[in-house]
Amino acid sequence: MTTDPESLIESFRSAGQGQVFAFYEKLAPDARSRLLAEAAEIDLAEIDRLVRTLVRAGGSPAVDVDGLAPAPYERLPGHGGDASAWSAAKAAGDAALRAGRVAAFTVAGGQGTRLGYDGPKGTFEVTPVRHHSLFRVFTEKILAAGLRYGRPLHWFIMTSHQNHEATEAYFRENLHFGMDPARIHFFRQGRMPAVDFSGKILLETQGSLALSPDGHGGSLRALERSGALDLMASEGIDTLSYFQVDNPLVRCVDPAFLGWHLARRSEMSSKMVPKGYPEEKLGHFCVREGRLVVIEYSDLPMALQRETDPLTGGLRYEAGSIAIHAIDREFVRRMARGDGGLPFHRADKKITTVDSEGREVRPAKANGVKFELFVFDALPSAGNPVVVETARADDFSPVKNAEGVDSPATCRDDQLRQFTRWLRRAGAAVPAGASGLPGFPLEVSPLFGYDEDSFMESWSRMSPKPAIAGGLVLESSK
Repeated sequence: MTTDPESLIESFRSAGQGQVFAFYEKLAPDARSRLLAEAAEIDLAEIDRLVRTLVRAGGSPAVDVDGLAPAPYERLPGHGGDASAWSAAKAAGDAALRAGRVAAFTVAGGQGTRLGYDGPKGTFEVTPVRHHSLFRVFTEKILAAGLRYGRPLHWFIMTSHQNHEATEAYFRENLHFGMDPARIHFFRQGRMPAVDFSGKILLETQGSLALSPDGHGGSLRALERSGALDLMASEGIDTLSYFQVDNPLVRCVDPAFLGWHLARRSEMSSKMVPKGYPEEKLGHFCVREGRLVVIEYSDLPMALQRETDPLTGGLRYEAGSIAIHAIDREFVRRMARGDGGLPFHRADKKITTVDSEGREVRPAKANGVKFELFVFDALPSAGNPVVVETARADDFSPVKNAEGVDSPATCRDDQLRQFTRWLRRAGAAVPAGASGLPGFPLEVSPLFGYDEDSFMESWSRMSPKPAIAGGLVLESSK
């Protein structure tokens, strides 16, 4: 999009979106510059297509469940999987990490609003003793993995316009938690304008558009537009380990998962956990017309979510998506450039805007449409996609809500259970109740052990072993 003011304004008028500049002449010079910069982000042809297909056509089509079937997945050895195949996968992933072929990628555009926290979600403190933040946990995991494999990892972090500066400042103020800042790459997520139900782009104020992030699927476009893919190519990185910022249990680089992905020559692979109960709010891995898809929990009829397998008695649609993926670099590039690109989804929302007189309007009900991309929508376009089972206790305890399910309290307990389980398997005498929780707080730094294997290696080198008591923190493997 041109940034010449007159040409830019004329392009919006020609597209029937001249209302964006209805108050332009009244604005101060800096406000004019801001509005022009925001307008220059907009792909008017894309907005026109979305208005025709998603707004005027009546919205996103209903999900077709005809011919839908549960997706197959690679089961863990303890659940019937082939232990030798898992061992071979881990060896392949180890080799890729030693060769420097893998980078970590975190989607971190969110704020801590739902947690009652004012700041980027990644800065929220989650650990039980040290009270370290999500970002610090991930940094230490990635740093420790690089030390273990002898190849420091690159880490790509997608922020949003809302939290980009605060995120960068947080890392600077904390000296990047010991990681080489040249290996941490921040870039902003794209934005999309909201439109009213007739397809007109909405203003939030007289001098600003009603813009919102383009969804986690926008991460693929952002990687391309930021130059991150070219940097990866120059560094010999061909595989991205994708995870979201709200899950401190995640194995940021899991060699067995990466090995399955690489051995199958997959362009995009995904982790799953068996759903705990039918109503659990996880997407479902399914197959439709021979292609792997994820059907959101809100789109799969409850009758199907409650179906049971006559052989096992468990849920038929049990494979729940936990937003952990391995993605091929050039597949990202292809999707970002529109070759079978991701579809946008429509979300009707209450959007603060201004009326024709420039007065603020705070609607009581939905007055417009936001457009979002979902990263899992890339799966049907991926070659040889594979779904791999993981243990929930090893990989998944997100912090989403202030209280109840997926809250700081449940996540803290899951961390304590994980640390206790590792210590007990190593032979340490840690008292634990039926719930798996220890009788006192303890914590394992990722620099000591970022997964069970690395923990066991560090523990085996310790002599003498530490006394296990309240407030114990295992800080470093050295």
